[in-house]
Amino acid sequence: MNAADPIVQDEAPVLFEERETANGKRIGIATLNSPKTLNGLSLDMARLLDNKLHAWADDKNIALVVLQGAGEKAFCAGGDLHSLYRSMVDYREAGCRDIRENAYASNFFAVEYRLDYRIHTYPKPILCWGHGIVMGGGIGLMAGASHRVVTERSKLAFPEITIGLYPDVGGSWLLQRIPGRVGLFLALTGAPLNASDAIHAGLADVYVESGKRDEVFASLLSTDWSNDSTANAQTLTQLLEARTTSLDAGPLQQHREQVQAMCAWHDLDEVVGAIRVMATNDPWLVSARDTLAAGSPGSARLAFELQRRAASLTLADVFRMEYIASLHCAAHGDFAEGIRALLIDKDRHPHWRPVGLSEATTTWASTFFEAPWPEGEHPLVNLGNEHHGAQKQ
Repeated sequence: MNAADPIVQDEAPVLFEERETANGKRIGIATLNSPKTLNGLSLDMARLLDNKLHAWADDKNIALVVLQGAGEKAFCAGGDLHSLYRSMVDYREAGCRDIRENAYASNFFAVEYRLDYRIHTYPKPILCWGHGIVMGGGIGLMAGASHRVVTERSKLAFPEITIGLYPDVGGSWLLQRIPGRVGLFLALTGAPLNASDAIHAGLADVYVESGKRDEVFASLLSTDWSNDSTANAQTLTQLLEARTTSLDAGPLQQHREQVQAMCAWHDLDEVVGAIRVMATNDPWLVSARDTLAAGSPGSARLAFELQRRAASLTLADVFRMEYIASLHCAAHGDFAEGIRALLIDKDRHPHWRPVGLSEATTTWASTFFEAPWPEGEHPLVNLGNEHHGAQKQ
């Protein structure tokens, strides 16, 4: 079963295929099909994928779903930042003041977060083949899948501090669940995780060498699947575990005690100070320290506040909270400036406002949680009411 062959010949942003298995059940295959942009998630892609997943959830003949990316470089390197940037420029040039007036950002984040939540609560097994780069919005797609596969080329990260955003797509919920406040370190530094560290952090489930991909997919087709999603999930787990191999500890595991010690402080300024003054020659830690130093102080504060608030919220409530924060970021945060410096002008010299943590205070961040809607009218107010199953634990 090689779904890669037709990818370069089809211009559809997401390719959908159904393949019949040994006993007549079918497997739904969704392929993000924008390899030139590292399968960056656009609004159209999110809408198409959400609609198809909804249909497949109700199709009794679909036993499980496979989610993958076209090409060999990335599963999904994040969201469509160029379109978001254009919408933010238009918003500011029009003199808008209400965060709801950026129609594109409002739609993009709503559709993306609904899709991510659907994956978290999907009633059937989802195998996400997280090969290559998996960043930001890509982790949003992968995180809720029941079976998250990483390979020798997988690279997972939440690098939003470099573009003036924060780890959204449920990242506030995901990262604060990693023991030892390691998730705070990942948010502040954008530190990448290899396959071993991704599994260690609970962001992936199983390692399978990319060369075994066709073997895995062939086994999916030769297996007799049932009508019992729980049994199918167990069968898929066994199928994948039979093809996994052991991994050496990655950088996060090697330096976990140091990371935990730096993030043990309850005050963000203390945590940031500890990271900035750490003495190390390790390339992974040096890169993490430098990324934090060059990143948006406002993003650091928002990531800290969001993880703190997410600790007592349900996943649906976290998505609702992040939706408000993201629209504020699109309206008056560093988000547009970060994209400009990285992708538009490419000067890599963003002018952050606030310029430091002394200005990016808790009081400053509190404005990013102010909802512009009356109570009960949040665009994601019904999130979770239509889902078919229980969220991933």
